[in-house]
Amino acid sequence: MSTALWTSAAMAEAMRAARRGTLPDDVIGISIDSRTLTPGEAYFAIKGDVHDGHDFVEAALNNGAALAVVAKTHADKFASDARLLVVDDVLAGLVDLGRASRARLGAKVIAVTGSVGKTSTKEALRAVLGGQGETHASVASFNNHWGVPLTLARCPATVRFAIFEIGMNHAGEIEPLVKMVRPHVAIITTVEPVHLEFFSGIEAIADAKAEIFAGVEPGGAVVLNRDNAQFARLSKSAKAQKIERIVSFGSDEKADARLIDMSLHAACSAVRASILDQDITYKIGMPGRHMVMNSLGVLAAASLAGADLALAALALAQLQPATGRGVRQQLVLSEGTATLIDESYNANPASMAAAITVLGQATVGPRGRRIAVLGDMLELGATGSDLHRGLAEAIKANGIDAVFCCGPLMHNLWEALPSTKKGGYADNSAALEPQVISAIGAGDAIMVKGSLGSRMKLIVTALQKRFPEKATLDGVAL
Repeated sequence: MSTALWTSAAMAEAMRAARRGTLPDDVIGISIDSRTLTPGEAYFAIKGDVHDGHDFVEAALNNGAALAVVAKTHADKFASDARLLVVDDVLAGLVDLGRASRARLGAKVIAVTGSVGKTSTKEALRAVLGGQGETHASVASFNNHWGVPLTLARCPATVRFAIFEIGMNHAGEIEPLVKMVRPHVAIITTVEPVHLEFFSGIEAIADAKAEIFAGVEPGGAVVLNRDNAQFARLSKSAKAQKIERIVSFGSDEKADARLIDMSLHAACSAVRASILDQDITYKIGMPGRHMVMNSLGVLAAASLAGADLALAALALAQLQPATGRGVRQQLVLSEGTATLIDESYNANPASMAAAITVLGQATVGPRGRRIAVLGDMLELGATGSDLHRGLAEAIKANGIDAVFCCGPLMHNLWEALPSTKKGGYADNSAALEPQVISAIGAGDAIMVKGSLGSRMKLIVTALQKRFPEKATLDGVAL
């Protein structure tokens, strides 16, 4: 039996909505997609960039939606007995419901932002806190003007921990979101040259990330990367917001969550650290120095939220990458297997360098090569050409054997590569796909990465279809 998330009466009150039809007492969830809606959920007819949710209200109700939230201007389109909550604006109604959800919460609330590592840090927090009490966290990267209120509205009143990812690509976007979330702990993973097209420089990006301090609850804490060049600027901004508890993480000797030693492996890492004066040794179930550094912030935040540090650290061993962020798969070729590392979700200079480093540590077969398949990094403004060209250093430093480049910006890297490392180039991912497929051999490790707009997922999907994993039964290939 499903537990009610909201009553229809509480939703109507929170959103100041008019009621139509015979509404059920209870609503089990919130949906903005009629195709994936679970019977008993409320459907919000959000107007998106491509579709208007009002076009799918009837489908949602026919699919078992408890009710639909619609705008007053569209309400008369539907049958007089349709189960509706009618508001002036649907997105504003969702924001109001999110605020009402936050007001009823007794949980410790954590908000995460940063140029790189937001989603992996959020997922790590979900993993370490989930074993210590009911935990709610953002789905995927629901971190924008509709994703944050949706995540809030979906939060059960009973949770012990609630984790929210907050993103931006322009100044002024974080503050209204964090003032909805009102975290007890706020994390900034790092500040890097991302979205430079919309900012005057790295300091302006730091100031935009610092907007997260505006919503921190009185007596709350912030967790900052002490190794980052913007640490002092962020600390000053936090103090200006009257935040007294500033906890730092990193390899710096003054860090409150300090790395003592680490051992990096192809698929995991071993770490020794001092977290808020407690020495602890733990394993992370994902590779990469960047994951080690983020884990320090995760454990600091978990401790600040009242979690048991030893149990939190133990849970990191089970950590797995999110879709498109380092998921590994064996590709089955006629002469053996190869490893696909799917990093296709998104890219910026910092995450690209980290992914190349992880590829450099990947295990390959006797004749295997480390192959990078790279698409354009977008929203970098006038610096884009230089930042793409600069990846040649990471390619060289990590022993990458072959590079396939996709897109006009990646052509800058292509020109900077020595001929021995040039695998192939194309203007778009569809054109590059056959070149990559024909180049793969047994023992290879292939990493695919690029900004969403470069559509590198097409190449990942093509490789998965061309070289599918064989089904097995009791370990025997079928």
